[in-house]
Amino acid sequence: MSRRRRASKRQIDPDPVYQSVVLAKFINKVMLSGKKSVARRIVYRALEKFAKKIKAENPLDAFEQALENSKPMLEVKTRRIGGANYQVPVEIPGERRMAMAMQWIIAHSRAKPGRAMEEALSSELADCFNHEGTTIKKKDDTHRMAEANKAFAHYKW
Repeated sequence: MSRRRRASKRQIDPDPVYQSVVLAKFINKVMLSGKKSVARRIVYRALEKFAKKIKAENPLDAFEQALENSKPMLEVKTRRIGGANYQVPVEIPGERRMAMAMQWIIAHSRAKPGRAMEEALSSELADCFNHEGTTIKKKDDTHRMAEANKAFAHYKW
């Protein structure tokens, strides 16, 4: 039995504009070097541009839909058994699914060359909303890898 006590999850205050905890977490992930006001400005402007691109009434609902479209269900974890390494497919818990989707969206937005972050973020969110783009490709690749290794699913621990 573990002697460690489980650390409780830190409560995150909702963002000031949309009163959404999910958006507040996203802003925290966009933030670099503790500059939250810069991150908020980037995210809010990106949401406005994103809502215009897809012609959505409520940018927050559209953002949550784009996030939902990019959440992976399965991933592979390496498990060593009898001297061999196996890629074992496992289901992803809800918090990790959301964190992975946010990280992928932000990483692929930052990787777009020659664009301001808010423009790149809005286009990546629009791609996720429409089930296309690099984040959705990453999700599909993750699922494909898990599907290819489902023969090792009985090694799940």
